[in-house]
Amino acid sequence: MGYSSDVTDKEWEIIEPLLPTKKKTRPPVWTKRQILNGIFYQLKNGCNWGDLPKDLPPYSTVFWHYKQWCEDAILARIMTELHGRVREQVKKNHSGRL
Repeated sequence: MGYSSDVTDKEWEIIEPLLPTKKKTRPPVWTKRQILNGIFYQLKNGCNWGDLPKDLPPYSTVFWHYKQWCEDAILARIMTELHGRVREQVKKNHSGRL
């Protein structure tokens, strides 16, 4: 059972290559997709980080990645990529007109 803010398989195919790769140290407890789902849940619902549902990664993990990905412009790059694809899909030109 997921949330409406969860990343779909099709969205994940686009987003996954845009995320940074981690140095091989030890296997992560949470996948990047689960962490991103936590970020999107918080952004969509506007809840406190500490109020994330218990089936998502711990808020400290989600918030840490959110801060890192904002600082490294990862989330901005994801939004730019998704926005560009949506624009292509609806065939809008750069001025926003059909």
